[in-house]
Amino acid sequence: MADPEVLERIAARRAELDVLEERLAKQLAEVRAERDELAVAERVLERMSEQIAVERTVAPPAAGQVGGRAVLMVPHRAPGVGEAALPPEYQRILAVVRQAGGPVMVRQVGEVLGLDTEVRGKLEPLRGKLSKLAGRGWLRKLPDGKFTTRL
Repeated sequence: MADPEVLERIAARRAELDVLEERLAKQLAEVRAERDELAVAERVLERMSEQIAVERTVAPPAAGQVGGRAVLMVPHRAPGVGEAALPPEYQRILAVVRQAGGPVMVRQVGEVLGLDTEVRGKLEPLRGKLSKLAGRGWLRKLPDGKFTTRL
């Protein structure tokens, strides 16, 4: 006949392993779900990248004339293109957003730049510049209308 203490230890260990198995099964399910989400995100990113590439070839950004040559006033952010390529006013705007340390509203940027923020019309040109910086990859525009730096 088996020792009751040994049988009790075996039963306790079996219960511990059952709990561990349940916890690991749940963790595995979470990992698989996250992996599936990442696969979807990769497909969406790939589609968006293709769409952006097509849009850029179809309608290149408007260029200005400097010294008789066409130049992009606010260039797209790309490897090798530093902030020095931006016009000084856009560099100041970018610096204000960066110094904020988090998402900022157009009004907050205007206040730091010394604009009359009480008159909505005074902020619209600034909103356009912030949107242009976001559209060219220098900033991110959040769904709530705030702007933040890119990672």
